Amino acid sequence: MRIAVVAERLEGEGRVAITPDAAKALITAGHAVTVERGAGGHANYPDAAYEEAGATLAAREAVLGAAEVLFTVRRPDEETLSALPRGTALVGLIEPHGDKAFAQDCARRGIDAMSMEFTPRITRAQSMDALSSQSNLAGYRAVIEAASIYGRAFPMMMTAAGTVAAAKAFVMGAGVAGLQAIATARRLGAIVSATDVRPAAKEQVASLGAKFVAVEDEEFRQAETAGGYAKPMSEAYQAKQADLVASHIAKQDVVVTTALIPGRSAPRLIKKAMVETMKPGAVIIDLAAGAGGNCELTVPDQIIQHGGVKIAGFTNLPGRLAADASQLLAKNFVNLSPLLAGEDGARAPHWDDDIIKGMALTRDGAVIHPSLAD
Repeated sequence: MRIAVVAERLEGEGRVAITPDAAKALITAGHAVTVERGAGGHANYPDAAYEEAGATLAAREAVLGAAEVLFTVRRPDEETLSALPRGTALVGLIEPHGDKAFAQDCARRGIDAMSMEFTPRITRAQSMDALSSQSNLAGYRAVIEAASIYGRAFPMMMTAAGTVAAAKAFVMGAGVAGLQAIATARRLGAIVSATDVRPAAKEQVASLGAKFVAVEDEEFRQAETAGGYAKPMSEAYQAKQADLVASHIAKQDVVVTTALIPGRSAPRLIKKAMVETMKPGAVIIDLAAGAGGNCELTVPDQIIQHGGVKIAGFTNLPGRLAADASQLLAKNFVNLSPLLAGEDGARAPHWDDDIIKGMALTRDGAVIHPSLAD
């Protein structure tokens, strides 16, 4: 396969889809890798490292024009899409529900688009699960950002001049990002609690040394899909959970929200009135800012202040760890690549494979993913 890698054009995006090590692995497997000059610069992967790995460097137009497979971090812009030959496989974190017209555009141009967000949650696909690899880093970075914005110490410190109390951190949503946020806050010395509507999360939270906070009724015990995601909860349950959270959140110094349901707007977990009960100097980090926010007051890509509480709406926390995030994402692509090629190494997606079936948005000029087909 002729694999193409270009620089990301979205403002603030420092990641690159393929690192030099990943390029070397793909070349060893028999593929040709062409990289736009400067593509890895923001992640500290210089052109010389790609050349040493055996990749070819070229201008953007040449890279795109010869592509059979384009690995991309984010959804490409119109100019990039129009430069791809018909039949190219486009694979990346496309966020298809954020712009459903994008799939139609790919179909019209004959581009076979595949979204890494739709990687099935099966054992065989774990090494290709880019959403998890990036969410893990997002959870870590969320706590680092919180510690910076909070401006006070996280751990308890006993000194001759007095004792500094440990910060109280509350993580809302105990998926991949949430569990990493819990672990990071604990490592920094905070007193950590967490909530989630999935019953399985209780044991996971406890295993990290945090306190679990939730209304544990019958609806709670049934609140998980077969794919491991949280189910939308009834209004009655949401009201009970909101009352519990409201009383708990008023005592917290740091709150990290991570609740997202694929294809839906982010659930509103923190109302304005709840923010107004928090201490001056408290911090909210909203990982769902790009999907509408878990906090009613969140503004995407801004840090605002309301009544002394700072609310940060970062929409690309993995991009703030560009080198590590690129390394993990590139490995996801390398692990996926055998399902995009035939035995002879030529481009031949395994359309009957469950992983490709789950990821495929378009094929042969048609939108085929069930969530987008209408």
